[in-house]
Amino acid sequence: MLAGTAEAQTTPAVPSLSQKPPPVTLGQVLLAPTAVFPDNQPIRSGLVWRVYEDKGDTTQPTIIARSTSPTPSFTLTPGNYIVHVAYGFAGASKRFTIQSGSVSDRLVISAGALKLKGAVGDATIPAGKLTFSVYVPIGSNSEGRLVIANARADEVIRLPEGTYHVVSTYGDANAIMRSDLKVETGKVTEATLNHRAATVTLKLVGAEGGEAFAGTAFSVLTPGGDVIREAIGAFPSVTLAEGDYVLIARHDGKVHTRDFKVESGLDRDVEIVAKP
Repeated sequence: MLAGTAEAQTTPAVPSLSQKPPPVTLGQVLLAPTAVFPDNQPIRSGLVWRVYEDKGDTTQPTIIARSTSPTPSFTLTPGNYIVHVAYGFAGASKRFTIQSGSVSDRLVISAGALKLKGAVGDATIPAGKLTFSVYVPIGSNSEGRLVIANARADEVIRLPEGTYHVVSTYGDANAIMRSDLKVETGKVTEATLNHRAATVTLKLVGAEGGEAFAGTAFSVLTPGGDVIREAIGAFPSVTLAEGDYVLIARHDGKVHTRDFKVESGLDRDVEIVAKP
């Protein structure tokens, strides 16, 4: 189900480069894991490795090493270890027993990524004015489980393979668009969510085109009376989904109102002329 419009494309991840492991001294062992997608394509970046000493099922594992290298090499004492690798919100883990020499193995991660942006018509929305929330649908609930909130435009969001529900918020009011997007293993899905919205600047003036009154309290309501946004100032701005609204301005103990309409892509001033 799509609520809003999204344009998506996928690009393959880039294979990683290998590096020469350090020499192993007497009484030490070398653990050199790598992370791959299910097709054995190496994962180049975005990895966080943690090595735990495995003391048995009854004891909490102790973390002894970390790395963000795509091809880490851990010099350890002989023993039992648990290696975990995180790729954003995806990951994999594996147990190792190393008594001598060196061990290299692959951990398989079924994951890809999302890279999101927003637009109004042909105009890209500045990244600082957008946030994204990503959900895993559960049953008929598209927002079953929140994975990440307040992600930014152009941020690479690494996720396990699957279908996600993305909510894009433009500004801090009701300009919201939704889309279901699929994350494929080893690929970055780039999507643009198209908003139908505009930014209006609210003003209370003594005469049309006149100076705005400072300290005015504004409320933006739906025609049914639901409050969408409140602000105080001479000319606050608010981004709204296209549609019909009621504006209320309070100043010096007086209340002034007017109806106005938001058209997608048409940023403008909305003035209320104060009545004596």
